Order: sequence, then structure tokens, then C-alpha cells
Amino acid sequence: MNPFDRQSEADRGDSRCPWARFSSWLECVCVVTFDLELGQAIELVYPQDVKLTEKEKTSICYLSFPDSYSGCLGDTQFSFRLRQSVGRRVASFREDLYNRDAPVTLQSLVLVSRLPYTHLFHTLLQIVAPEFFEKLEPCLEAVCNEIDQWPSPVPGQTLNLPVMGVVLQVRIPSKTDKPGGSPVRQTAKENLLPAPTLLPTIHELDLFKCFQSVLIHLQMLWELMLLGEPVVVMAPSPTVSSETVLALISSISPLKFCCDFRPYFTIHDSEFREYTTRTQAPPNVVLGVTNPFFIKTFQNWPHVVRLGEIKMTGDLPKQVKVKKLSKLKTLDTKPGIYTAFKTFLHKDKILIKRLLKGIQRRRPSEVQSAILRRHLLELTQSFIIPLERYMASLMPLQRSVTPWKTPPQIRPFSQDEFMSTVDHTGPQLTSMLKGDWMGLYRKFFRSPNFDGWYRHRHKEMTQKLESLHLEVICDADLMSWTKDKSEVEIVDLILKLREKLIKARRQQLQLRDGVLQKLDDFINNVIIQLPDDLQTVLSTH
Repeated sequence: MNPFDRQSEADRGDSRCPWARFSSWLECVCVVTFDLELGQAIELVYPQDVKLTEKEKTSICYLSFPDSYSGCLGDTQFSFRLRQSVGRRVASFREDLYNRDAPVTLQSLVLVSRLPYTHLFHTLLQIVAPEFFEKLEPCLEAVCNEIDQWPSPVPGQTLNLPVMGVVLQVRIPSKTDKPGGSPVRQTAKENLLPAPTLLPTIHELDLFKCFQSVLIHLQMLWELMLLGEPVVVMAPSPTVSSETVLALISSISPLKFCCDFRPYFTIHDSEFREYTTRTQAPPNVVLGVTNPFFIKTFQNWPHVVRLGEIKMTGDLPKQVKVKKLSKLKTLDTKPGIYTAFKTFLHKDKILIKRLLKGIQRRRPSEVQSAILRRHLLELTQSFIIPLERYMASLMPLQRSVTPWKTPPQIRPFSQDEFMSTVDHTGPQLTSMLKGDWMGLYRKFFRSPNFDGWYRHRHKEMTQKLESLHLEVICDADLMSWTKDKSEVEIVDLILKLREKLIKARRQQLQLRDGVLQKLDDFINNVIIQLPDDLQTVLSTH
């Protein structure tokens, strides 16, 4: 069985599926060993029934250790992402620890998961890894068994997750959460010992730590992410690389980042040729790298961010400068943003001054991050609300949905029509930032992020129409309609209704209570009144 197919069984709560609860959190845990004489290999995969492809194993092996240029000493922790064999993506969060008993042997403990719960998995590794490298396989088996007892990660719920004598209390994010998120609150449990360790977030990063050396270019980086531009982040270590890439793509939240991104990317990655070819324009991807070799490889890329070592001190961080791409040549290229990109909007100087003053006043990093996150959220919302408002206007009126006709179509999205609304109902209503909002929208329309946003909203609206249609059918007097209809017309109605009901259940449409049951009852009552041969055919069907 493909390990990546087990998620659906876990979601259905199938008790017959081994490791069902475990697989709702993790795909598997891998132990990767690097020996100077033998090379690197996956020594252990747990649960043992998980079968990774050779390509997946190779990718995990190469991504599990910092390259020799990183200069990482001691324990290192970072995230990477790899392409799954069937073409989808799978996120991987891992910790990398040296085996202290044998200096020539390095070992990594890797958590493989589809969930973007970066902070939770990093916390989990900080608890498990030291014990694992002392006690090895028995420890790993015990941890996996504990995770297999965890409740499933249901959005909106606060959960207690016991592991190795610690209880992590977390709240699973929900799309209905208000901006800013809902903090975890302590819940009393008589038999819970020790007291839970509260994680205020399971997926958010320390944004200020990641962006402190590029604060004055925050507007540029936000626009590059919004537009899905190809960006390379060159960092001194996999930790800085992965955290910066993840912070960048989260900067346009709640808008989903619909391009590819690799928090840590190496020359051994199976997509290396695909991403570094010079015969075509660079793909829409954000890559995090540490090897200086990439400076030469990515000279044709439009945006390269070269970072120095991130230091959280009370001093004002040295801000990197924007430089010409032509200066990106030598291996000792200085930190900076190498691009010819001109921002559409002006910088928010008030925000930058506030954050820099916060550094001087020793304001805690989590407070600085909260200020930064709030600013980026409001900026993204100011940009997306006019699009949401226009998209809602394309929805047919509710009174046009009738039981005897197929649901009306959603009107097509007209870029020109939308642009004509920006002057009166655009971002200037909620944002103080000045600049070329119209130009930013025009370029956004050509980006994968717009395509992803539009497809998602169109799907939601289509499902809403389907729900409204089912509800008006339910409210209609269907039995009266059947009285003067032929058997062919009645059978046609039954088949169409059944198809709609199957689709509604599969898509989990939001419907009034009792709608599906009432329509099921109608179908059964009508079938009973048909001739025996038709009853048999419809029952079999």
C-alpha cells in the first residue's frame, strides 16, 4: 500500500487501517545515517509497513544533512520539501543531530508529513531527538505508538498530545479563525499529568527573526511573493534558509501561496535540472540554498536574496541593500537583494521606524513578530478584499435558482470590469499605502497565485449554488410534479437526483439539516410506485 494513500483511510476513521491515527499526523519517521566511508542511507523507516520509493529515499537522504559549505556544528534543525512520486508535494520537517560517539558518522531524525505544522514538529523533534540518539529504535517505536493514540487534527479543536512524559496542548487552525488566530487556552483535565505545555501556535514562525536584516525591503518581498516571482534565498545555513523561505511564503497569508517552494534545496535534488535550465524562463518557485555554487547557477534568475548569519541581538541589524544582478558573480558576494524589480507600492516608513525602535528598546521578538504579522495581514487583506467583493458580484441571485432547471452559471471574471471598480472600492479604502495598485493587480492576474485563488473561490461558489439548488428542490412539491409525468421523465428525475446526492455527500456540501434525508425518502417513495421491472433496475443501479 502506498503510504501517501493512508491519509484518506485515517480521515474516514477506519479502525481496521493500521496506524490510522498516526498517519493523520505523519507519513513516517526516518533515520538517515551518513558515514564517511559508506556514504548515506536510510537506516530505518517507521512504521515499518511504509514503503518509500527509491527516488523518495534518495531525496530524503541528500536533504537530511547540511552541505559542507554551511559550517553547521553540533545539533541542527531545519525543514525541507520534496516532490512525491505521484506528482503531488509532501512537506518534510526534520532535525539533524550528530552522533557524538562516532565523529565520522552523522545521523538525522526526519519527520515526513503533509501538514504544514512547522512549529509543532520542531517542538516534537526537540523532545524526541535527544532521547532517540541515546536509546535508538525502542525509543522511536514507543514515540510512534504514542502518536498513534493522538486524536486526529480536526480544525478548530484544542488537543492534548502526550509524548515521552510531556503533554503538548495545541489548537488546530481553522479557516473560520479570526485574523490574528485564536490562542490556546488551558483546559482542565483531572487525569492529565504533568500539566500541559502550551504551544501558542503550531505553524507560525518568528517573522521578525527571519526578516530583521531585510526590514526596509519588506514591501518588495511581499510583492514578489504575491506575484509568484522566481526567488532564490542564499543563506549561511539550512536553518536560516528554510525559516526564511517559509516566512516569505507566509507573508501573503491568508492568500494561499500557489507556487512551488523548497525551504532547503541542493544540487542533488531530483528537480535540480528542471529548476536550473537556462533554455527557458525560471519557474515560479522559491528556493532556499546554502551552497555558493548556486551563485553561478542562478545568475539568470531575476531575484536573488543573499543573507548573512541572523543574529538576535539588541543592536540595530545591518540592513542589506538592493544591488544589480550583474554584481552577483563571485562566491564571496556580499549580502543583499540582487534584483531589478521596482515595487508598485511605496514603503511603509512608519512600520519600519516602529520595528527599528522596538529593537532599540529591547522589545521581545514575539511582540515584533506580532506587529509584523498584523501589518502583512492587513496589507494582503487590503489587496484581496476588492477581488472578493467583485467575485461575489458574479454569483447569480438566489431567487434565480429554481427546482426545475439546472443552477444558473457564475458570470465570468472580467479583468477590465474589475479594474473599473478599483477607483471607488479599491485598497485605498483600507490601506494608507500609496502607489500603483492598478499595475500590481494587472501583474497579479498573470500569476499562479491569482489562478489558484480564482479556482478556489469559483469552486466554493459552485458548491454554494449546488447547495441552494438541492434546498429549493427539497422545498418543492415533488410528489405532485410526478403525477402527470411519464415513467421515462420520473426515472430521469430519480437518476439525476441520485447523482446530485452522491456529489453532495462526496463534497460534504453545507446544507440545512434534513435535506438529504428528505430527498432520499422521496426517491424511495417514488420507486415503490413504479412497475416491478423498473423497481428492480433502479434498486440495482
